[in-house]
Amino acid sequence: MDGEDPQAADLLATARDVLLNDLLPALPSDKAFAARMIANAMAIAARAAEATPGPDADLRALAADIRAGRCDPGSARHAETAALLDAITRARCAVSAPRALG
Repeated sequence: MDGEDPQAADLLATARDVLLNDLLPALPSDKAFAARMIANAMAIAARAAEATPGPDADLRALAADIRAGRCDPGSARHAETAALLDAITRARCAVSAPRALG
């Protein structure tokens, strides 16, 4: 893609800015919550478009291993699994709730 083409995150950020700064002030008060909810969804989508992928993991297999006790405290895989789950959680929070990270 050409470097001049708008990216999804940029388009979402511009649309969100118009929504919040131009449209929201003109909306009746009973529509303000819905507009802010849409703006929040747009911000999440923009962060998702720019996000680097989280750790590559077979989550179904990991869940099966956890249910089977193969990752319990004291097991050989416990520290590795805890670190992987932390990384997955941080990657997801970076998109959906970045303020929760810090």
